[in-house]
Amino acid sequence: MRHALPLAALVVALAGCAQQPQPVAAPQARVFAVDMQGGARVCNATQNVALDPARPAEAQMVLVNDGGWCGISVAQPGPRPYAAGLVTARPAHGRVHIRTVGDRTRVDYIPDRGFAGTDSFAVRMLPGGAQMRVAVTVQPGQIAATPAAATGR
Repeated sequence: MRHALPLAALVVALAGCAQQPQPVAAPQARVFAVDMQGGARVCNATQNVALDPARPAEAQMVLVNDGGWCGISVAQPGPRPYAAGLVTARPAHGRVHIRTVGDRTRVDYIPDRGFAGTDSFAVRMLPGGAQMRVAVTVQPGQIAATPAAATGR
């Protein structure tokens, strides 16, 4: 009987050490430095736009034209990236690139060299057909120097 108390204390102590189940967080998608290279030094854009196939979403973007891109992130529930994006209305003074970055899809706008003013474009995301219209304001800026331009070659 004299061993019953220490044994009971040991069981209680071990029960307190039992690992409690912890919620498992969803793994975060990796975003590599290469995904962010070439961005405009000033880019203010609507982020995490909620797309709805029933009606087009509206987004805005303001950037300085220094030769870089400005992007808007969108995603399907989960989040997970869209399989593809179609440009349904092309910008008059730039170009649009749609790419997967981590668990999101990024819609990048790159203004034409030397352009300043307003522009717009529209994209449709697949699957689902959700649409987004983007109003763009491009402010004048100095194009970033390239190594060849800096050495005068």
